Amino acid sequence: MNRYKLREHTFKLLFLAEFYREEERAEQIQLYFEREELEGAGQDARNLVIAKYENVLEQVEVIDNRINTVASNWKTDRMGKVDLSILRLAVYEMDYDDGVPTGVAINEAVELGKKYGQDESPAFINGILAKLC
Repeated sequence: MNRYKLREHTFKLLFLAEFYREEERAEQIQLYFEREELEGAGQDARNLVIAKYENVLEQVEVIDNRINTVASNWKTDRMGKVDLSILRLAVYEMDYDDGVPTGVAINEAVELGKKYGQDESPAFINGILAKLC
């Protein structure tokens, strides 16, 4: 499984996390992997997705504070869940994942915004992330 697909599955889990309590997350991860086809991906790919998902959630307060410092008139509690989940993942990759160059994190976030967000999502995501560089 390529990195884009791993990132996309991580985004989807982060999006789902917005709708469940913390104690329900393990069950939701299991259900997600039962529903989603991971194109021949084995346990290693699932472990990578889960690890990044958990790492983002561990840093979510710090990440949200970073986003809030540059998001004029759009604090995280007012953002759409799709855009917020994409931004959280991208900021995590920019700040904590040395294996992902900043430009790649931004580009991939914009691509996820095009695929899953609204018409204005790619520009919104790009604008927020550009201010964080």
